Amino acid sequence: MLAPLQTGAARFSSYLLSRARKVLGSQLFSPCGVPEFCSLSTRKLAAHGFGASMAAMVSFPPQRYHYFLVLDFEATCDKPQIHPQEIIEFPILKLNGRTMEIESTFHMYVQPVVHPQLTPFCTELTGIIQAMVDGQPSLQQVLERVDEWMAKEGLLDPNVKSIFVTCGDWDLKVMLPGQCQYLGLPVADYFKQWINLKKAYSFAMGCWPKNGLLDMNKGLSLQHIGRPHSGIGQSLHISPWQLDDCKNIANIMKTLAYRGFIFKQTSKPF
Repeated sequence: MLAPLQTGAARFSSYLLSRARKVLGSQLFSPCGVPEFCSLSTRKLAAHGFGASMAAMVSFPPQRYHYFLVLDFEATCDKPQIHPQEIIEFPILKLNGRTMEIESTFHMYVQPVVHPQLTPFCTELTGIIQAMVDGQPSLQQVLERVDEWMAKEGLLDPNVKSIFVTCGDWDLKVMLPGQCQYLGLPVADYFKQWINLKKAYSFAMGCWPKNGLLDMNKGLSLQHIGRPHSGIGQSLHISPWQLDDCKNIANIMKTLAYRGFIFKQTSKPF
C-alpha cells in the first residue's frame, strides 16, 4: 500500500500547488526579493484557505537541505591576540529549510581553561562577563551536549540533510578544530562541512560583504538589531529576545531565500 499512498500524496501536493498558482496568478512568477511581496502572497493564499506551510512552498524555492544550523562562536581574545583562543559561547539555531523559520535553539557558555580570566577587551567586544563562564562546562562537555541535542532534534538521522552556516570560515575551519587539536578532542564529522554566508551572499548579490553582517544587512535593506559579536544575545547587556549575530544570519538567509537563492556548501572537504 505504500506506493499508492505516496502517489496519492504527490498528486494531492501537485493539486494544491496548481490551486496556489491560480490564486496568485502572475504574481507567483514576479520577483520575490521584497518581503512585502511575499507577505502579500501569503495573505492572499490564506484568504483562499491555504495554510502557512503551503504559502512557504510557494514563497521559497526548494533548498538542498532539510535544516540549516546557524552557528557563531565567541572566544577569548585580547590586543595583542592571546593564544590559544578558547570558545566561551556556543550557540546554534536550527533553521527549517522549507520555511526558513527558527525551530530550535542550542546555547551554552563554555569555561576557558588555558586563559580562565576574561580580558576587559573580550568583555567589551562580546558582552560576556566573567560570571557567565565561571563554573560552566568544559568544551568537551559542551560538545557532548551538542551531540545529544543533535540526536534529540533528529539531525543525526541519515535521511535528514543538514549543514552548518557561519559568517566566515573562522568558526569551523580555524577555531573549533584548532581548540580540539590543542585539547586532544575529536571533531565530529557534522562540523566538517558548512556554508560561509559571506560567500553565499557574494554569489547571490555579486559583491563581497567586507564588513560582514553589517554590509549584508545594509545590502538587503535589513535592520541590524542587537549587539554584534554576541552569539545568541543572552548577555546581561542586552535582551535575549533581540536579534543577535545568529539571528541576523538567519534573517539574511531567509531574505536571500525569498529572492530565490539556493544555498550550497562552500567549505572544501577536510
